[in-house]
Amino acid sequence: MDLSWPAFLHWPAAIPQPGFLWPQFLWGLLALPLLVLLYLWLLRRRRQLAVRYASLSIVRQAIGSGRGWRRHLPPLLLLLALALLVLASARPVAVIALPSNQQTIILAMDVSASMRATDVEPNRLVAAQEAARTFLKELPRDIKVGVVAFAGSAQVAQLPTLNREDLLTAIDRFQLQRATATGNAIVISLAALFPDAGIELQQLSFERMRGMGRSLDQPPPRQNEFIPVPPGSYTSAAIIMLTDGQRTTGVDPLDAARMAADRGVKVYTVGIGTVDGEIIGFEGWSMRVRLDEETLKDIAMKTAGEYFYAGTAEDLKKVYQSLSSRLTLEKKETEITALFALAGALLALLAGGLSLLWFGRVL
Repeated sequence: MDLSWPAFLHWPAAIPQPGFLWPQFLWGLLALPLLVLLYLWLLRRRRQLAVRYASLSIVRQAIGSGRGWRRHLPPLLLLLALALLVLASARPVAVIALPSNQQTIILAMDVSASMRATDVEPNRLVAAQEAARTFLKELPRDIKVGVVAFAGSAQVAQLPTLNREDLLTAIDRFQLQRATATGNAIVISLAALFPDAGIELQQLSFERMRGMGRSLDQPPPRQNEFIPVPPGSYTSAAIIMLTDGQRTTGVDPLDAARMAADRGVKVYTVGIGTVDGEIIGFEGWSMRVRLDEETLKDIAMKTAGEYFYAGTAEDLKKVYQSLSSRLTLEKKETEITALFALAGALLALLAGGLSLLWFGRVL
């Protein structure tokens, strides 16, 4: 903290970190020891004047009936009040957890065949459904939630809504399918968040094919012009994607993550199941599924989100509880000058009130 006097002429344009916006005013704290010395000098002077009176009763009336700590409490409270007001003049800031302006959350949930594995009891899908139900119960009622189910393709199971019953019904209707298209899940989630933006899966396919050439009579997909924003800067929505496998079809999930990052939408990824892989049987087929943690971490990193791993049903519930608090509360650097000023004013009023009550005068 730079307290040099020349800096007094240069006010900071933004809050760099918790501290003071105008630290130069903290020099005013140096006046407090001088006030203490002045108070001690006044006490000594009063004692010296008291010896001039012939009657001690007159002295007591002049000094007041208070004794001991009561005599010094009002000045002490006033000193603390002045200290708080000096701190308030320096405009203090602090990191405070405040309600987030998050308005919409998309739950993108894997319904591929591997979700029937029982390494997460009773199985991965049931554990994911139960954790999602708990998540919905803990969210504030004014936050919209949408549901996207994905396997070989991705579909909107429920458009963003405030109706929790509709969301629970959508989660209960999940049906297992083959394959895993994690990239499609992100794109469809973005399309649900921005229904008028013209987001389509063909956009990513077209971008990949531009360098490979295409037929002249093949029109490019419709694309709405937009200006990319910094990753994670769109604070009105977020995507939570849960999966237990790796992409086997659909668009590249990292391309989809870049699309989300360009729109400032954070993608929180949740990995469930076995990292080393497990053989799963489904409809006469046997397959080995392996959690692709690296890709999930890359998706979260590109979009300024976060990756979570859940090895058990209890871990999964804890992950959703953590996400609930992260998405409904956010830490912000906030100026708290008013709190210091209010505390200083209350202490000053208390000091004056006690002095008036005990000694019949205001300090």
